[in-house]
Amino acid sequence: MYGENAMMDTRFNLYPPCPRPDKVIGVKPHADGSAFTLLLPDKDVEGLQFLKDGKWYKAPIVPDTILINVGDQIEIMSNGIYKSPVHRVVTNREKERISVATFCVPGADQEIHPVEALVTETRPRLYKTVKKYVELYFEYYQQGRRPIEAALI
Repeated sequence: MYGENAMMDTRFNLYPPCPRPDKVIGVKPHADGSAFTLLLPDKDVEGLQFLKDGKWYKAPIVPDTILINVGDQIEIMSNGIYKSPVHRVVTNREKERISVATFCVPGADQEIHPVEALVTETRPRLYKTVKKYVELYFEYYQQGRRPIEAALI
């Protein structure tokens, strides 16, 4: 489903020190619209947090590692076996934080759907076939919504 026109988009992130980290968030809560994301986090400053059971958890700093984050499109392809986690970035009062994220995205015209072998009587198909998911992602992101909701059956 990745297709011949798959892309890798890289974003360099700089979060300067923030005098009011209680009032300013680095990146609002979201799940990635990619198939998966490769993240090279800051080696000294925490900031990435994941939401689980209604509570935010800090992603630990593990030196010399790349964090791999499952995106919405893998959640769709896996028929919900793998989940695209909601996460955010918080600011730091005293230190700047730098990270590099690479988003691995299927070609825009590719149809993304659950792999047929993962759809069974005991695990029925959970997602519709979607196309141009990244466009849908940005439309929903601006509204503070999760685009994967539009793919649910």
